[in-house]
Amino acid sequence: MKFIQRIRYLVLLLGLGWLGGATGWTQSLAVLHPEPFAHYVERFNATEDENITNEIPNAAAWSWMQREVPFFACPDAEVEEMYYFRWWSFRKHLVQSTNGIVITEFLTPIRHAGAFNTISCATGFHIAEGRWLQDTTVLDDYIHFWLRGNAGQPEPHFHKFSSWFAAAVYDRYLVTGDRNFTTNLLTDLAADYRAWEAEHLMTNGLFWQFDVRDGMEESISGSRTVKNLRPTINSYMYGNARAIAAIARLAGKSNLADEFDGRAMALKQLVQENLWNADASFFEVRRPEGGFSNAREAIGFIPWMFELPADEPKYQAAWGQLMDPRGFSAPYGIATAERRHPQFRTHGYGKCEWDGALWPFATSQTLVALANDLRDYHADGVTRNDYFEAFLTYVHSQHADGRPYIGEYADETTGQWINGVGGRSRYYNHSTFADLLITGVAGLRPRADNQVEIDPLLPEPVWNWFCLDGVKYHGHQLTIVWDREGKHFGLGTGLVVLVDGRETARRPGLGTLTGTLR
Repeated sequence: MKFIQRIRYLVLLLGLGWLGGATGWTQSLAVLHPEPFAHYVERFNATEDENITNEIPNAAAWSWMQREVPFFACPDAEVEEMYYFRWWSFRKHLVQSTNGIVITEFLTPIRHAGAFNTISCATGFHIAEGRWLQDTTVLDDYIHFWLRGNAGQPEPHFHKFSSWFAAAVYDRYLVTGDRNFTTNLLTDLAADYRAWEAEHLMTNGLFWQFDVRDGMEESISGSRTVKNLRPTINSYMYGNARAIAAIARLAGKSNLADEFDGRAMALKQLVQENLWNADASFFEVRRPEGGFSNAREAIGFIPWMFELPADEPKYQAAWGQLMDPRGFSAPYGIATAERRHPQFRTHGYGKCEWDGALWPFATSQTLVALANDLRDYHADGVTRNDYFEAFLTYVHSQHADGRPYIGEYADETTGQWINGVGGRSRYYNHSTFADLLITGVAGLRPRADNQVEIDPLLPEPVWNWFCLDGVKYHGHQLTIVWDREGKHFGLGTGLVVLVDGRETARRPGLGTLTGTLR
């Protein structure tokens, strides 16, 4: 495996084609051409000192991107540039291990990391972003690393942070359609869930976690030593249980599916009964002694990331806080705590504070949750305009010194990166961007059947056109085109979906569109 991958990336470095055989490592664009986007990568390469080089150096970045990632074009140059920057940054974190590729969070060595500088905190995001690569072996290797990399057992540091790993694995299946790979993980994922129950389940049926083990140190509600009941881990475990049940059904294991469906439904009820603060109309942390934290934090939106809350008006009230300047809306993005709270930004500076500063990790979670609320609930208090405004603000915030940049966390009013733009903070791989654009703005909604569903969260008056091309989906290549006037791409007016270069569905305006894979 290691020899084959070394040869593969040598081929990339030389700029040659890759005939990926069983991996299907090819790229097919139906509308766009790569050349007009090469200048982005040329600029990224020219304006940085490559202090850390992993499996794919800067010199091979453009060759890798041409073969690996979907291409995207839109009239907003800043959005377009950020899309390519985040892929350029993502490939920096691909590292060769003794058993295939792994994905890192930091480029520089980190004291609390495990083997090959890996950290489990953002595995869900790594899988979400990586599921759009043409080469499926990257995530195959990475998933196997966490579940079986320790002599066939999970990595020892897998549970150092809570995560939605099983949910991410199933969501990846919805893109690849690879039933065999996914069902082969069923025993591992079910055992992992039971291990979490043994380690973190309280007698009342809810999971506890330290805020630092949620990757959210120095929060208003949290503690490094108190076993709080948090919306984070309980939502993750709900999502994981639902995913394991779905994978069990794929494998024909109906008893196991029923078992984990039961776990999910019980946890859903407990979260709604115990973590919903009716006085604040928000999901909040609950102390071991029973009281609420009385702090609205962005983690209160996470239940919608897994569609946990019931579709009821009382829960929709929480979303009224998102765009409220006294709530979570700040000049440079979505604050991690409500701005009206007396402890907002009081926990110090430069110590990984989650008491209000902007974290791309939390922004990514909130945008996924918001997309689900807008599409699958009777949304109240938020609109698609709010989604797109929050997305654009997220784009604007990812800059430093006039150039694209992604770091750990930033000041919500100035946009300055709190840990600076050097050292370990550079190219912090702790969030998503391509996945948000593909599934949110462009609107591809992965599903298990033979249908392709598109529902862009782009408000109709904003862009006259966009194109997302070369999306590997269920073994096909998808192209999504929006052309209001029908003049930009020559495919006619409206929203169009191509499967392997052939039109499968069209509608005159933005909205939900479904077609059949061929």
